[in-house]
Amino acid sequence: MSDPITRPGVTAPRSGGERGDGVSERNIGLLGERKKARLEELARSTADKGGVSLVRDAVRRLRRNPVAIVGAIIVGLFILVAIFAPLIAPHDPVQRFPELTKDLTVDNIPGSQSGFPLGSDPLGRDFASRLIHGSRQTLFVGVLATVIGLGLGVLIGAIAGAFGGWVDQALMRVTDVMLALPSLLLAITLVAMASRSTQWTVIFAVAIVNVPIFARLLRGSMLAQRESDHVLAARALGVKERNIVLRHMLPNSMTAVIVQATLTFAVAILDAAALSFLGLGDPDINRAEWGLMLGVDGQRYFEVRPELAYYPALAIIVVALGFTLLGEAMREAIDPKNRR
Repeated sequence: MSDPITRPGVTAPRSGGERGDGVSERNIGLLGERKKARLEELARSTADKGGVSLVRDAVRRLRRNPVAIVGAIIVGLFILVAIFAPLIAPHDPVQRFPELTKDLTVDNIPGSQSGFPLGSDPLGRDFASRLIHGSRQTLFVGVLATVIGLGLGVLIGAIAGAFGGWVDQALMRVTDVMLALPSLLLAITLVAMASRSTQWTVIFAVAIVNVPIFARLLRGSMLAQRESDHVLAARALGVKERNIVLRHMLPNSMTAVIVQATLTFAVAILDAAALSFLGLGDPDINRAEWGLMLGVDGQRYFEVRPELAYYPALAIIVVALGFTLLGEAMREAIDPKNRR
């Protein structure tokens, strides 16, 4: 038998571990190592740096959202003005000044002059000081109405979402009836039922109007949490139902409710101003409140001095817009569909 090396048409294997196509095994190994190193480098560059929580990711996206920035600036300025109103206001909001009352008549309300940048109100008081102090009253009413409505709504929604069954059906039918009525009409009805309109009747009326919104939202979130993996795992481990509701379902359902509270604050300001405008708010004319200033002074003396209506209305619109922009931006920031 002839030697295969010397057989015609057969090429003898090359020395040094080379293949027949001229590429050495050493070169193949080096190429593989380079690819492996490159893949590891890409993996390290795209690796999650310890993970980012939902709150941190929402804050990061809010800081990049111009709508959120504008809303936060408006809300921040409003809160600062309300807190430091006694320091910012140039005069006492209830004091009548001779400089303003000497030319004050039914058909003539003094305008801007030295020491009184926005002129007088119909009683000879500094209008700018009353407008600044009105921010405190608006913030007070809005915060209390939102907090009371949030507390009652969370309580009802948590009970409905935790128990389900006939408890859920009964509570949700009540909220359906409340939601079927226009919010302002329901607030007017509640205030009219009181024997005497006060600041607190306005607060509670606006709060009750917002209760079904929070209750519905929290109840839906908790029902979604009932079938989630971590709740099913907790039940499988024998965790008590009360602990599951308080430690697992409720905390994970509150994010959307808190965001809704920001939007509800704007609605509370508008509803409270509307009640005061209609004469159903606090009857104390010495109290500086934007809705009262718009209704009592602005409407009555609109033909004489329309600025008495323009400035309170503009303040209400800007503040409500600020809370609306911030709330919508927060809703988009925590929405999983918008996460990238």
